[in-house]
Amino acid sequence: MKVPAWIPGLPAVARDDDLIGIPGDDAWPIRRAGLFPKPARCSTSQAMTVQSQPMQPDIAATPEFTFKVAARDGAARTGAISMPRGVIRTPAFMPVGTAATVKGMYPEQVRALGADVVLGNTYHLMLRPGAERIARLGGLHKFMNWPHPILTDSGGFQVMSLSQLRKLTEEGVTFQSHIDGSKHVMTPERSVEIQNLLGSDIVMQLDECVALPCEDKVAEKAMRLSLRWAERCKTAFGTHPGRALFGIVQGGAVPSLRVESARELAAMDLKGYAVGGLAVGEPQEVMLAMIEAVEPHLPQEKPRYLMGVGTPDDIVEAVSRGIDMFDCVMPTRAGRHGQIFTRFGRMNLKNAKHAEDPRPIDEQSACPAANGWSRSYLHHLVKAEEMLGKMLLTWVNLAYYQELMADLRGAIAAGRLADFIAETKEGWARGEPGSSPA
Repeated sequence: MKVPAWIPGLPAVARDDDLIGIPGDDAWPIRRAGLFPKPARCSTSQAMTVQSQPMQPDIAATPEFTFKVAARDGAARTGAISMPRGVIRTPAFMPVGTAATVKGMYPEQVRALGADVVLGNTYHLMLRPGAERIARLGGLHKFMNWPHPILTDSGGFQVMSLSQLRKLTEEGVTFQSHIDGSKHVMTPERSVEIQNLLGSDIVMQLDECVALPCEDKVAEKAMRLSLRWAERCKTAFGTHPGRALFGIVQGGAVPSLRVESARELAAMDLKGYAVGGLAVGEPQEVMLAMIEAVEPHLPQEKPRYLMGVGTPDDIVEAVSRGIDMFDCVMPTRAGRHGQIFTRFGRMNLKNAKHAEDPRPIDEQSACPAANGWSRSYLHHLVKAEEMLGKMLLTWVNLAYYQELMADLRGAIAAGRLADFIAETKEGWARGEPGSSPA
């Protein structure tokens, strides 16, 4: 395949072994043409980090939604969710594509980093451009040029957090658009309808999410409403062998409410379960305590998803407690504001200490953005508020998150998760040799 003329400095023909990505992935002609070649500053083994855990024949895409655990280490597990559009290796981090795009990234970049699934935002897509329009144009996968699995949230969190005017009833929630003030009604049935119109592979139930801390009676009321809405979502979703509806555990910071929610949802025999209503203002220890309370009551054979989490430290701690899936805007949002995550810990590229530093972020990284530009240049881009700076730092962050997930999968499979977490945290705490915290 010839390289498009607008991509300078690349070979006329690209070989498969020049690519960073999923083995056998032929979906992206631009990437295969060499848009994302193997970085020159790292070894072949480092460049192919994403390929270190290739897809096995027994976890290939399947006509039905399935989940298989391949290995366990304590409560942690690694495995794969399989469905018609592909395989999600777990533990998995899902980049957030709020408005049918992962901000600052091409879809083929996201895939090349190792992402098996992305998240779409039901609230934002229903308001603009509209679920019906997306359906007429062939569905969300075609619309955003992402032929792999997509999970969509229910829209409940955004309705509760973004809408200034809303009214909650047993039937659903009436709210005003933050875009133009237009009024909308979101019911469990409408939420499922929107996600079906989008063509989501994993549909989330509509739930009521409360901010923490809150009174126990407020958490209980929201939890019970969410359970009733889960039943209505299940009825509205019907039977779709190749797709899944996930329930969402609620209950605030009250362990007994969380356990009751988990048990009631498990009895509904859904294909997967999420833990929601966390990372909404509570300390990390509260979040982890709620996971520990819930985990024994969720079906072992179903995937578990911690919604809206989080920092790398949150993720490794939650993985060790049995969580399989994560999403968060943090790596993309932080990148747009000059903050990056690395094996040395967090760095702030706005800091003056980087102004004359000729080193790359991490010359051992397989990510071209991390090893191909100097910290001085990246600092300049951030200070000048240049678009390229936001793009490159987003790339760095998503690459690190996907590398972390691949390493977690490998550590669980090898039975050394505790050692891996200790080593990783030591690296974050130590920082770079001879450097002060950024």
